[in-house]
Amino acid sequence: MISVLTLVKNRESHLCNLMEGLRRSVPAPAELVIVDMSDTPIARPECDFPVSVLRLDVPGLPLARARNLAAAHARSDRFLFLDVDCIPAAGLCGAMNSSLLQNDALICAEVLYLGAGGVGESWTETGLRATGMRHPARDFPGDGLRREANAGLFWSLAFGVARATFHRIGGFDESFTGYGAEDTDFSFAAREAGLELLFLGGPGAFHQHHGVSDPPLQHFSDIVRNAEIFHRKWGVWPMEGWLARFRDLGLIAWTETSFMVRRQPTEEECLNAARAPDARY
Repeated sequence: MISVLTLVKNRESHLCNLMEGLRRSVPAPAELVIVDMSDTPIARPECDFPVSVLRLDVPGLPLARARNLAAAHARSDRFLFLDVDCIPAAGLCGAMNSSLLQNDALICAEVLYLGAGGVGESWTETGLRATGMRHPARDFPGDGLRREANAGLFWSLAFGVARATFHRIGGFDESFTGYGAEDTDFSFAAREAGLELLFLGGPGAFHQHHGVSDPPLQHFSDIVRNAEIFHRKWGVWPMEGWLARFRDLGLIAWTETSFMVRRQPTEEECLNAARAPDARY
């Protein structure tokens, strides 16, 4: 069976719901590997399947490094990376495992977004499915697999890849530090290696609501640094929507061929951006 890999930083309640989803999975995963970056180490969870907790106590949000660490400690030949905000459907582990046995590809599962208060103490998959919203930019099939030609539509919320394929891609590029672009870089590297991006219909996952900033000014320095690394590597700009918002705020000067940071966001701008309590995406 498949190894499930997740990263957590100060969202232990979301992690508990993810694990409850895995407890209800049929079949159960081979294991859960958790990379804990929380300010206070998480309590060691108990499950009916093996759980490993790897502590990564470093500043910031080193997503590429953390995913590589999880992959290095996973025992299965197939990986399911799940964002800590995601509750897996009961059939996701089995469907992803079967799809990876039949396809040497990068496979994304559909994620439905839940609103505030969308996950109660007695949540059911039927209830989550009734209120979850599909992402407007990603078209998943009702069932089976669909080839997606746009590598930029890869998302790291819920994706599967074989161990050998992960290493063939080269894992996540750890020159991307902090938040932003490391997942798009991974999908571009997969495309460069000749791998297809497939969208999996059917059982997916449910994204638990959390506060968001629009645009994510708390990650401004990470995003602009990683955008420049990505552009040097691939010749195109990632995260164009966020960069455009930064430009509109006068934080950066940005064209197709030039990029310059004009100033850092102010505390007031960060507070204003964070006032989006009902946003799902």
